[in-house]
Parts: sequence; C-alpha cells; structure tokens
Amino acid sequence: MFMNKNFAIIGCAGFVAPRHLKAIKDTDNNLVVALDKNDSVGILDKYFDNVDFFTEFERFDRYIEKLKREADNKIDFVTICSPNYLHDPHIRFALRAGADVICEKPLVINHKNLDDIEKLEKETGKKVYNVLQLRLHPTIKYLKKKVDEEFNGKKYEVDLSYITWRGNWYNYSWKGNITKSGGLAVNLGIHFFDMLIWIFGAVKKYELYYSDKDVISGYFELEKANVKWFLSTRKKDLSNKFIEKGKNAYRSIIINGMEFEFSDGFADLHTEVYKDIFNGGGFGIRDARPSIELCYILRNCEVDQSKPNHCIVSAKINMNITTNISNRKSLVAAYILAATLSILLLTAILPKIVKFIRNGITEE
Repeated sequence: MFMNKNFAIIGCAGFVAPRHLKAIKDTDNNLVVALDKNDSVGILDKYFDNVDFFTEFERFDRYIEKLKREADNKIDFVTICSPNYLHDPHIRFALRAGADVICEKPLVINHKNLDDIEKLEKETGKKVYNVLQLRLHPTIKYLKKKVDEEFNGKKYEVDLSYITWRGNWYNYSWKGNITKSGGLAVNLGIHFFDMLIWIFGAVKKYELYYSDKDVISGYFELEKANVKWFLSTRKKDLSNKFIEKGKNAYRSIIINGMEFEFSDGFADLHTEVYKDIFNGGGFGIRDARPSIELCYILRNCEVDQSKPNHCIVSAKINMNITTNISNRKSLVAAYILAATLSILLLTAILPKIVKFIRNGITEE
C-alpha cells in the first residue's frame, strides 16, 4: 500500500495529462491543485473531486506557497506536463517549493541545464524523476534481459521504426516549433533513443540521414548494436493494416531480422512509473541525460547528404515485410510462379520472334 501523497499538476489540458491523472489516482494519492493556461480541463472531474484550478502561474505560485506552510496540506509531488521548453523553469519552481518532481519527457531541451537542476536537487533535498516508461514495457524488459545474457561481442543489427501520424494542427502548435519542442527527435524519438541506449549501451557514432518537419532518420553505433532508425508523423508511412484497425501508431524494433512489435501495451505504463517511484525506484537525471544529449546533437548536426534516403527506404521496406510476415511464403511462391510463366511464355514465342526478325532482314 502506497503512502498517501499530495500532488499538484502543471499542464492538465494536453494529450499526456490524463495518463498522469490516472496514475496519481491508481496509486491512491490526492490531486490538490492544477495549473493550465487553457481552461478546458473537465478531464480533472473524471479522476478527482474538488481540485483547485488556476490559469495564471502567479496565483498558482501563491497558492503553493500557502500550502507549504500547512503541514497536512503541503504539496509532496509536482507532476509536470507543460510544453517541453517550460519543463526547466517548472522543475526549478517545484524543487524550490519543497516538492519532488515527476516530469514528462524531455526533462529539458538543452542538456546543459541538467547540471543546474542537479545542484538544486542537492540544495533542496528533493528529487527529479523522468517518465521513461518504455523501460517498464514487458517486451522491452525482455529484450534488455536477452541482450545482457546473450551478447557475445558481435554487435546486433537493429532497425527501429516509429510512425504516428499527426494532422495539420501538429505543426501549428508548439510541437512544430523547434525552439519550444526540441524538434521531431525529441517529440517522437527521445523515449526510443533512451530505450536503445538502455538496452545496447552508449552512443559511439551517429549519422543523420534525413530531417524535416515530418520525418527524421539516421544511424547510431552503440556499444552492442548498429541501429538504423526512422521516425515519422506522416499518415502515408503508416500501413493500411494499422489504419483499418483504427490505430494511428506503429512501433517496431527488428533485431537481427527478428521483429518485436510493441504498438500495444502502453495504456498503463505511466501508472507503473509512479509505482516504481513509490517503491524506491524511478528514473532520474542521470538516466535521462544520454538521450537528451543525443537529441541536442541531432538538432545541431548536418544531414549526411551521401545517404539522404537510406533509412526512409529501409524503414518502409521493413515495415511492409514485418507487418505482413505471415504472407512471405505466399509472396515468394507468387514470384516463382510469375518467373516460371515468363520462361514458358518466352519459350513458346521466341522461335516466332526469331523467324520474324530473319524474314524482315531477308526482305530488306
């Protein structure tokens, strides 16, 4: 049984906030107060009664300060689901308010800010936790265990694909502003980069093959693997198989030709993150730093023009093959049949073609 804690949440009108609200409730904790500049936050009522709510940070700050002086009502944790560029100041605010922090990815956009936050952790005695939920996904945990046990010095060959289509709103929002979001590598990639580094070790080499507002792809050499990766928000990159099932996301990792598809199983991972924290675990700044540093590098490096489409083509081919893996034998059989018919057809008409050509030459 978890010890009951008082929570505040910054940012509760966005996409990811309901997962945190559910996690707070599922771990038997209280949500006392919420802050969001938007007031369309009826989702709060689904999980909690009588949550105090503010749209202005100044009033929220004053309220938190008031609660800080009330031993029974002070805020123990601040959950941060604000836009990426606001995570840094909101983390600092929460620590100074005497609360531990649970922050959505990324902790910060610029890895250099992590040093100051670590100092503030020491000054306040409070802790910052990052939501690195893929580390708790059953398939990913299995992969980690398998690699740790079986790695023999020969690097794995890995293809990572994540396609999740987004409408026009995406690039009009703060997510489409690279200075506010950190770009596509952060928005889509940082969880997967963290996962890859966690499983296969530190980055030794990196290459960026393609990058625009909708697609980014590249290559990493890690301690235990060579990784080709592809991230996209374009609907046309998503297989019809998934669209027909009402799914808008495809997540896959192929290791030495074997696919581990993990598009499902994400619903309760935030709750697992919270449980892990309350059980004395959790992922802190040290865990989050490598993927944040990598995203910063990718955002500031140049595309390798010699291989502009390498990963895009690779990801599409892998996706089409792996999502239809049961049809491989049929596809091979069809190719063989087509080739056989072509040979038979040529055998039948080739003598006629030769005769026609010879007659044509004779007449000339």
